[in-house]
Parts: sequence; C-alpha cells; structure tokens
Amino acid sequence: MPNDVSKNLFPVFDGHNDTLLKLEIDAIKGQERSFFDRSEKGHVDFERAREANFAGGLFAMFVPSNPDQDFSKAFDPNNPVNFQEVPQDQALAFTNRLFERAESIAAASSGTVVICKSPGENLEAVHAGKIAVSLHIEGAEAIDTDFRVLEDFYRRGLRSIGLVWSRANAFGYGVPMSHPASPDIGPGLTDAGRELVRTCNKLGVLLDVSHLNEKGFWDLAKITDRPIVASHSNAHAICASSRNLTDAQLAAIRESGGLAGVNFHVGFLRPDGGYKKDTPLDVVADHIAYLTDHLGEDHVGLGSDFDGCMPPKDLHDVTGLPLLFELLQARGFNSQSLEKLAYRNWISMLEQAAA
Repeated sequence: MPNDVSKNLFPVFDGHNDTLLKLEIDAIKGQERSFFDRSEKGHVDFERAREANFAGGLFAMFVPSNPDQDFSKAFDPNNPVNFQEVPQDQALAFTNRLFERAESIAAASSGTVVICKSPGENLEAVHAGKIAVSLHIEGAEAIDTDFRVLEDFYRRGLRSIGLVWSRANAFGYGVPMSHPASPDIGPGLTDAGRELVRTCNKLGVLLDVSHLNEKGFWDLAKITDRPIVASHSNAHAICASSRNLTDAQLAAIRESGGLAGVNFHVGFLRPDGGYKKDTPLDVVADHIAYLTDHLGEDHVGLGSDFDGCMPPKDLHDVTGLPLLFELLQARGFNSQSLEKLAYRNWISMLEQAAA
C-alpha cells in the first residue's frame, strides 16, 4: 500500500468530541483560550487538527450535572453528585452557551470552520480542507417535551441527539460508567422519549444510543425508521463496561444498517476496565476489528470522545491519529476500509438520517 495512510492523508470526520465543553469549562475557570491557538490543554484545537488532517465531526454539547463542580480536578465517576438530573431550564441555558461558542468559532474562522446543516455541507467542507462542525446534543435535558426547543436548535444546526447521558432524564435512563457491568440497567424510554425518537426521524436528526441503557436501546430499535447509531461506544465482549455494546446490540445495529464509533477512553477499551494511560493502541485496533467483523466495514467509524476522556498515551491528542491508522494498516486494513473508517461511513449515516 502507498505510504499515504501512515501520513494520515485521509481526512478524519470524528463521531464525538467534547471540545466545545472543554473550552467552556476553561472559560468558567478563568482560563479562556482560543480554539485557533495551539495549546497543550485538551485534545483538539485548530492547529493540531490541521496537523492531523482532522476534518471535524460531531461536536457535542453536554451539560454537567454539577454546576459547582471544580473543573480543575478530574471527573469522579463514582461521585453521585456528578450524575444528578439536570433541570430543563438550567440545561437550556448551558446548551445555548455552547451553541454560541460554536457559532463564534465559525464566525471568527474566515470560513475555515463551518457549522454544517446537511451531509452535503459536511462532505464539501471535508473535501475543501475545512473543519466541518455538525452539532450534537449529548443528553437531551435542554429539550422540552413539547419539542419547541428542538425545532429552534434544528434551525441553528443541531443534527444529532444522544437521548441521555449516564443519568436519567425526561426521555430515558442512562447507564453508569461501571465495569464489569451489563447495560441492562433501569427502565426503558419514557413516553416523551418515544415521541422524541419519532420527532427526530421526521426532522432528519440522527439518534445516538451511546449512554442509553439496554431497555431504552430496544425501545428505540422498535420505533425508529432510521439506522441505529452509537457514536462513541465499544465492544462489550472485549471490555465489559456498561457503556459498551453487547453482541445482541451489535446485531441490531447491523440489521438496521447503522454504525458504531470507537471510543478512545481507556476505561471503555481495556479488558480490565482500568484507567491507565499506558494502554496500547492495539486495544483500540482490537475494538475496531471486532466491530468490523460484526457490523461490516461500511458501519464502523471513530467516536474518539476527545476532550471528554482519558485516551491512550499514543493518542494523547488529535495528532496521534496517524499512529492509529498506521497500526490498522499494519494489521491488514486496506486503503478503502480505512477511508470509510476515517470519514465516509459517518457522512453516509448523516445522509441516511436526513433522508
């Protein structure tokens, strides 16, 4: 194979990052920084994205449970205060701040960062060497059960929704970040959650089952008329985290023609569930290979969780992506399959959601 893969000349359209939240948190701490300045903080900024041929993706807007959390300290997944339900008005106010941050970045970019409102706009931006921002809500707390907010968000560019984060809300029940554990925890979708699925199908908004518990997953699978997508979840058979997908869930995703995006968080990669930065890249490749075997090469993407996770040290930020593609090449992935993994499969899923 030509050497282009090792240089990561395939643009990467990533299924999930928390970069908007990371920038907002830094501002809350009085450490405002520009997305356009190269930084040692976080995992994604404009300069590092350019270096890695990171072409954008689904930029998440997530509302933390604890507004008084000390963001200068590591997130504690065992502290129940970090999983409290968030009132709709509080979630709406914070989500609007993240919308405004995305909009201000695009406005200041001289056209090099684009909020894309259609799959065609995403593909055009990727091919033009721009950063494509497709806006995503991680946990639908900001949306009212009459869906008036959803319509407003859609006009502003929202094109993907994760019904829940790892907590309960008006629409469903999220899984905790537990290992070893089953995702079969808690009840299914609420009536409002079922109606949200139908409304998103009508609008052409992609629905994301990452963080959703298993009963909610099966409820969604019965209702939706679009492919089932898990933007940033791995294989439960390799790492038995409740955040990962069982073989039965993978079979349902395959049957729907959906997609799973591989998450780089070490706690969702390692068979022991450990939070260890020295996790080898081979474990990421193991999940990609497993998901490809179960779903097919047209239905696996990347869902890095950059700026919201602890990645392996070789993926310490977005500039580590070429090492991952080089490893996948060495493990037998061909140029066509790597191009699909890098960006084409995600564009296809957004097309099918919008159809």
